[in-house]
Parts: sequence; structure tokens; C-alpha cells
Amino acid sequence: MRTLSSGLPGGQNRVKLPVATCVCRGLFLACNAMLSDRPYMRDDYPRNRTTVLTWLISAIVAMFVLQHLLWRLFNADTLLDQLLGLSVANLKAGRIWTLVTYSFLHSKANFLHIIANLLGLYFVGRVLLPVLGSRRFLGLYAAAVGLGGALWLGTHWSAGTGTLIGASAGVLGLFMLFACLNPNQPMTFLLFFIVPVTLRPKYVAAGLLAFELLGFGFYEVMGAVSPFGAPLAHSAHLGGMLAGWVFFRTFHASRGWFRPSRPDVELPRWMQKTPKAAPPPVYQVDVTKREDLRAEVDRILDKINSHGFGALTEEEKRLLDEARDLLSRR
Repeated sequence: MRTLSSGLPGGQNRVKLPVATCVCRGLFLACNAMLSDRPYMRDDYPRNRTTVLTWLISAIVAMFVLQHLLWRLFNADTLLDQLLGLSVANLKAGRIWTLVTYSFLHSKANFLHIIANLLGLYFVGRVLLPVLGSRRFLGLYAAAVGLGGALWLGTHWSAGTGTLIGASAGVLGLFMLFACLNPNQPMTFLLFFIVPVTLRPKYVAAGLLAFELLGFGFYEVMGAVSPFGAPLAHSAHLGGMLAGWVFFRTFHASRGWFRPSRPDVELPRWMQKTPKAAPPPVYQVDVTKREDLRAEVDRILDKINSHGFGALTEEEKRLLDEARDLLSRR
């Protein structure tokens, strides 16, 4: 077998390699160099990063797990509520961060509370995130949560009792923006997680608004007993929905950040003004010039052929009479 030597100059550390091995190695290096020139063979494409929606959902789930660990292992179920939950006492103590952090806590006894919020956050968030971008998405969520918490505090300030937890205000703020951007887009959801129902977002938003207003008036202002067991924070929900609507009016309807222009709204036909017919052009034809007179007579004859003699104006009829008299005299 023929071999080739490879090593340092002077014969030191020489290693004899078969010719076939050298040829294969050369071909491999050449092919590798050729493939590296092609962009689809290089690993230089931007990798998909974890979205803020994923981080937000993960933080809510992690906090819910921590709540249960503290509850089961140390029987300290109120520790996180005291540190992160929103209450009049926490705000008076200077815990301003609770205006936002309360949204990461959920009821430990009612799994439906966190499941409904996570489902709403996922399905609405994955539609709005590409439109808003990460910063505006988080900004809207924080604004909805903060405004919801502020309205809840204003409602319960005199009583000074209770602790607000849950991400419902943020989810409803995102949904209100979604309904404003896509009012007529059909959406299907499972009623009671069983019955599929298809509705338009504007009707769902109107129904939620009516429900929250009635609940706010009866159960929070008038103090009636809530039929849902634990009282719902209708004031916080209304604050979140208000934040979504204000965001839409400020940054969308006024030609704002993420839409190029305000959508056109077509009025019904009975409300549209009928455009007035333009007055016929005023022109004068020099009958002394045979070329101008012939061109004008041809135009009038074409009009008679297309629309009839009744479509002629008085000026056109007069011009035909003058042309006939002029030709008869010649």
C-alpha cells in the first residue's frame, strides 16, 4: 500500500498515512468549505427567543405553585398575600408594588380562577403580541392591572378590608383591545368547557361590560351578597377594560403606534349625501372655422347616437341649428 508522510519539517514526528485516507480528507475539507458558503448550511440564523407572553404565563404558574408549597408544607398561606397581594393596609404601609404584583397570585381553593385567566391570557395574548410588540404588550397588561387595582382600592378604601389577587383585570384589558381591533371576527370558545359557542368579540365585550357594571353596583357598592361564593372584584375588572379601551382610543383610533391609519367606516346609503351633478362645461365654438365646427358636430352626433336627441343641451341644439343654416347658405 502506498503511503504519504505527514509531519514537521526535518522528518520529526512523521506519520505515514494511506493515500486513500489523504484523498478522502481533502475531499471532506473541500466539500465543507463549499457548503459553508451557502447560508442555509450555516447556523447563523436568529434563534427564536422566549416571548414575554411565555414568561408572563410561566411567572403566574410558578407563583401559584409557590403558594401551594407554602400552604402545604409550612401552613403559611397568607405570607405571599401580605407581601404581594393588594390591600388598603399594604398601600398605607408603602407597598406600592402590590398594585401590579397582586395579578400573579390566585385563589388556592378555586382552580377555575387561574385556569380561566391563563386560557384567556394565552389565546388573546398570542393574537395581540405580534401586533403590539413585547414592550407595548407588557405596558398594556401592567396598565390594566394597575388601573384595575386603583379602582378596587377606591371602592374599598373606606372599609379597609379584603385583599385583591388575580390577573383578571389584565386579561380583560387585553381582551377589550382585541374586541376593539377585531369587533366582527368570529371567535369560538367552550361554554362551561363543554359546549362550543361562536360569537363576535364586540358582543362578548358588551356582555362582559354589562355583567361587570351590574356586579359593581349590586355587590360592591350596595353590599349585596354575591351568589358566586367568594365576591368578585368587579371594580378591578372594569378598570382593566377601561385601560384596554383607552389604549385603543389613544394609540389606534388616533393614528397611533401600531396601525398606519384609522379604518374607514362606510355609512348606510340613506345617510350618504347624493353628489350633485357637475354643471355642463361652458365652451364656445368658433363657427367660422370649418374644422372646429365639424369636430363639434361629430361629437354631438355621437351623443345623439348613444343617448338620443333628448340628451342634448340647449347650447348643443342651438349649435346644430347654426351649423345647418351655415351649410345651407353655402
